[in-house]
Amino acid sequence: MDFDKIYQKLKILTDAAKYDAACTSSGVTKKGERGMLGSASECGICHSFSADGRCISLLKVLLTNVCVYDCKYCVNRASNDVKRAAFTPEELASLTVGFYRRNYIEGLFLSSAVIKNADYTAELMLKTLTLLRNHYRFNGYIHVKAIPGADPLITEKIGYLADRMSVNIELPSEKSLNLLAPDKTRKSIVAPMKQISEGIIQSKSEIVKYRHAPAFVPAGQSTQMIVGATPETDLQIMRLSSALYSDYKMKRVFFSAYIPTVEDSLLPSVDTKPPLLREHRLYQADWLMRFYGFSADELLCESEPNFNPYLDPKCSWALRHPEFFPVEINTAPKEMLLRVPGIGVKSALRIIYARRASSLRLEGLSKLGVVMKRARFFITAGGRYDEAIKISSRSLIESMLSDTALSKISCCAGQLSLFDEPTGEGLMKCITGEM
Repeated sequence: MDFDKIYQKLKILTDAAKYDAACTSSGVTKKGERGMLGSASECGICHSFSADGRCISLLKVLLTNVCVYDCKYCVNRASNDVKRAAFTPEELASLTVGFYRRNYIEGLFLSSAVIKNADYTAELMLKTLTLLRNHYRFNGYIHVKAIPGADPLITEKIGYLADRMSVNIELPSEKSLNLLAPDKTRKSIVAPMKQISEGIIQSKSEIVKYRHAPAFVPAGQSTQMIVGATPETDLQIMRLSSALYSDYKMKRVFFSAYIPTVEDSLLPSVDTKPPLLREHRLYQADWLMRFYGFSADELLCESEPNFNPYLDPKCSWALRHPEFFPVEINTAPKEMLLRVPGIGVKSALRIIYARRASSLRLEGLSKLGVVMKRARFFITAGGRYDEAIKISSRSLIESMLSDTALSKISCCAGQLSLFDEPTGEGLMKCITGEM
């Protein structure tokens, strides 16, 4: 094996894979087995760090960046002038096992551009996984990006070898997909999503009946969409995200702020900064939908279709709905506690558990994990408000923002203020504290 050539391929194809965001902890536990190599941990498989401080647990790589498609937003598009490379299945399987044995990684995140056609690419990925699982007896975590348009039989075979699969939804609307990725169709993307979703349900049913039935994608499926390359609103994005969770039982929907890498009249200028703050707000809203009981149409509406970049979505919702507050912490149900800014899932459960023994007071809530700098404006304990709150004539949002931030937004007027304007550390905790 020519190690210099392999190293050059690795540099090209790991760099090309950095735009895939759907790379997190495994979500599946596998114990070591006699005669097998490796294991996987549900709580995370992180044990290596990159030079910039990011935690690296998986070998995140493309099989190839040679692509027949010409998606306008993709750095690997056919018309873009970049260095191209391709691993053979044997090279990539050997490399993965070699890295594992050196304790660099505990799993593989495998994606690929489309070389020749979808079936040919999927067959190469299938061969790679077959070598890892059957030849090298590798039992560690493997996440594979399914290839839209590939034969369903190949996708099924990959699903029995991988722990997690994902199909990138790419863009938030079919109109944008047709405009920027004319070689792809919504149908070709949705078809493998549906196949994987149905396969997971069927597999779980079979495992109940037959103890040793093979597991199909045991860690579930995820997807990723690009944010900021097209004009869709946050409301459209969150509605799509909600539909993906309900219709295809997604484990995660990942949002990737569009990073301008190529010039095109249909795309933002390469000088445009990636909308990282918008991506952050979308992730916060996604968390609220998954764990706090919010819906997309509660967080946003047609008259206000985008998140306020200066306030987290939960705080914005609370400010728009004063009719729900204050919340009495000694009697409020869990669903209402979760809607109070500064009270998270764990602190809500602690409140419910603690108030069974005695009546709670405001002074003791911080010990239960409540972020009082935020929550004190929205709660009472035994009918009592926080005495430190002072009434002001300025709006509630204005009192949370600096003068610089106020000059950038115009949607804040009209709210009643409950407290003075925080500064410095207090301001940062108000904006970025626990939801």
